[in-house]
Amino acid sequence: MRPRHFRFFPQLILASSLALPSALAFGGQTIGVSSTSRTVKGHTLHSDKLPAADLAFGEQYRYLGTQVVNLYGNAEAEQHAFAAIAPDGSIRSLYWVQFEHFLPTNKMTYDYDLKGRTEIGGVPFVYDVKSFAEYATMQNEDPASDGAALGRLLATQHLAFPQRVARARMFHLPTPDHRTELMIIYVEEVPLDSNIPLKKEGVILGDVSPESANAIVTHALQGLTIRNYNKPKS
Repeated sequence: MRPRHFRFFPQLILASSLALPSALAFGGQTIGVSSTSRTVKGHTLHSDKLPAADLAFGEQYRYLGTQVVNLYGNAEAEQHAFAAIAPDGSIRSLYWVQFEHFLPTNKMTYDYDLKGRTEIGGVPFVYDVKSFAEYATMQNEDPASDGAALGRLLATQHLAFPQRVARARMFHLPTPDHRTELMIIYVEEVPLDSNIPLKKEGVILGDVSPESANAIVTHALQGLTIRNYNKPKS
């Protein structure tokens, strides 16, 4: 579950991962889903709109699939997931990519007052970094949330969110009206011997451990490249 300035959470899964076609098999083939508008080939996610760009992930990241969720009847989100898997079969790190837009039935906008600023391939993002002691549990607190929806997508691959994590949450607003967003959440498992502070409700790492926050953002940027970005016309 992720607090948002427009204050609502997902309620209905429109196209659950359980109904995805077999074309989602891993490998170098092009992967597409009829209910989604973007495609994946190998480790690259291609988007032809809002924003039009190619998101390329490191070779260690396996594509886990996609689904579309409806957010309280106010917005629609297309989710994609890439994960680095540890030898024991658990998720070591994860990219949760979400292309989201408000529906024409409302006039809501996205508004983030975040201190972090970065660019990936010339694409500007605002971001924050937090750590959690019970991240998987938190995602499942609201079964209708987008986090719970992604958790169900992970479950189709016999995977789950880690509990002890640090995560960088990044937002790009491609249009002047701020009714569309690209959200990228990078989640990294925190080892038991790590000195990164953790709490159930979350720790704002930029406030209490800036060096840890910087390290997590660095890791997020190392595993992701954005190419062929086509900035929308104003």
